[in-house]
Formats: sequence, C-alpha cells, structure tokens
Amino acid sequence: MSLNLPDTFKYEKQGHIAIMTINRPGAMNAFTAEMLAAMDACFEDFQKDDELWVAILTGTGDKSFCSGMDLAEAIPLLNAGEELGYEDHTKRPFSDVFKPIITAVNGFCIAGGMEFMQGTDIRIAAEHATFGLGEVRFGLIPTGGTHVRLPRQIPWAVAMELLLVGDNLSAERAYDIGLINKIVPKEELMDAAMKVAEKICKNSPLAVRTAKEIVVRQANLEPGFVLEKALGARVFGSHDANEGPKAFMEKRKPNFKGC
Repeated sequence: MSLNLPDTFKYEKQGHIAIMTINRPGAMNAFTAEMLAAMDACFEDFQKDDELWVAILTGTGDKSFCSGMDLAEAIPLLNAGEELGYEDHTKRPFSDVFKPIITAVNGFCIAGGMEFMQGTDIRIAAEHATFGLGEVRFGLIPTGGTHVRLPRQIPWAVAMELLLVGDNLSAERAYDIGLINKIVPKEELMDAAMKVAEKICKNSPLAVRTAKEIVVRQANLEPGFVLEKALGARVFGSHDANEGPKAFMEKRKPNFKGC
C-alpha cells in the first residue's frame, strides 16, 4: 500500500516491527483529523502486511506522547455534530487490530492519548510519564472508548476517579494499578519497547495473532462503544462543551450551567 502521510505522523518498518510516531511536538503531539486519518491508514497497512508482526506506537520528544485532540479544531466540529473518525460507532482506536501493539509512552499521555493507549496491548512508560482524563474539567467526556475499556483494565474505583475527578496519575501509580507494564528511564524507552517487540517476534505470528483476536472478540465491547457514542452526543451538543474549551483557551475558570 502506498501511503501519502503528513509530516505529523511517521511510519517506519524494521524487519517484522512497525514503528508509528506521533510527530507534532510543538503542540504536545495533539492530534488533528488529518493525523487520525494517517494513523488509521498506517494501521490498515500494518494489518495487511504479512511481514509485519508487531507495532510500536510512540511520540516525538520527551514531553508528550499525545495530549489528545487539538481542541481548536475538534470542538467546533463536535459541537456541530460532525464525526471525528470512527463513523462506525462499534469501533474505537485499534479495536479491530489483531496484531500486538506496544505503546512507548514518552511523556504526557492524557485525554485522547490515553484513549489510544487503552487500545494497545503492552505499555512501557518513561519515568516522567503522566496519565489522565481531564475532559470533565472542560465540560467534555472521553468518547474514544474509555468508558468501556478503562473499568475492565484497572480497578473500578480508580477508573471512576479518573473519569469523574479528572486528576492525573504518575507513572508509578499507573504501574501500581496495572495500567502500564513497565517503567524505564526516558533514554531507554524505545530500546525497552523494541526488546519486547523482538521477543514477541520470536513466537509464532499465527499463534500470537489468534491469541489476541480471541481476547478482543470475546470481550464484546461493541455495544458499549455504541452506547458511549449515543449518550456522549448530549454532552458535545451542550453549552458546557462550548464553554469549557473556550475557557481553557482563554485561561479562565469555566462558567458551567449543567446543560
């Protein structure tokens, strides 16, 4: 497959390993719609290429893995009822990818960035990495699958604290609750991710793919994704969803009305 990718998303192939890099460090690796389309295209290529067995997803720099969607672009579209990727409401990031995905978290992993990570299988973080879902503080909710995935991946009470309070977690706390697999010094992050990918590549690719497919399919998350999208629409069409991001960009306290 020939891919015409923007500079903001990189895709490399090293033997049986695909390396995908979110490359917008000047904007905290925030995603645009163009970047979402590029990532989807890369994962489609990864799925179809029989010589690629494992993917690593990371970000450029050591400040941010991904800070979510670019609010200046995303909020007007969402408030207008337009889709930002995943028009098929039964899908979320990587929900139909049956090859292993490793996340190398190189800094802030918040909002949409944390939602991307929840769709991956093995997560390695730098010591300074930070995790969080602060959407409620801005009158929003994370509709990238978090309400369905997160309570299945970590304890219920911790998931609800992240969703309802909006505070961030340190790498140490994320490790303690099982959200990530390993913490390493930032200069060792990609080496650690590559070592795990190489170990997986020593196994039968058919067995590995089948093991993941069984786990993903039996989880039956699709009805939850549809519900999340349907109920989320009432939030994104609200006054508060307009007010929260506007207040954030204007560096002031939001005036929420609950409607």
